[in-house]
Amino acid sequence: MRLALAAAGLAVLATPSFAMELTSTDVTDGGTFDAKFVCAKYSGSSISPELSWSGVPAGAKSLAVTMFDPDAGTAGFWHWLAVDIPVTATGLDQNAGAAGGASMPAGTTPLPNGAKHASYDGPCPPAGAPHHYQITVWALPDAKADVTADMKPADVGAWLDKTAIDKARITPLYGK
Repeated sequence: MRLALAAAGLAVLATPSFAMELTSTDVTDGGTFDAKFVCAKYSGSSISPELSWSGVPAGAKSLAVTMFDPDAGTAGFWHWLAVDIPVTATGLDQNAGAAGGASMPAGTTPLPNGAKHASYDGPCPPAGAPHHYQITVWALPDAKADVTADMKPADVGAWLDKTAIDKARITPLYGK
């Protein structure tokens, strides 16, 4: 198909290749959250998992971390948003997403999630099928994100998706 388009003189858009990698000693892609990482409603502690990343592109000037549940309702639910993470950071310690952001790298800006908490809120789905929790690290072209604390989490997510020059994701599951 690409050859036919190129032969016809039509532009062929390259699919971006993302080089970043995201890993964790606490959660795995397709694995299940341990209880301490889930919300207190389910006897958890809402402790954010440890995250490590590599392969940040040379053009990145800051990073962001989010956790989004696309299975929650019609618009999904944002559990965690943090921007302005220094590009020199290579990860976050366990519980870095605690309220107040004291354990985040200096300069990081925690933003309100879907529950209006500027912190990590663990998985808390209703009974039924497990939900997928997309934990994403985003590489951004600017040192300061063009977002504000009064923006809706979905708008911040849309801005990240439009602006990021690279990203990496792991998607652990949790169900009740």
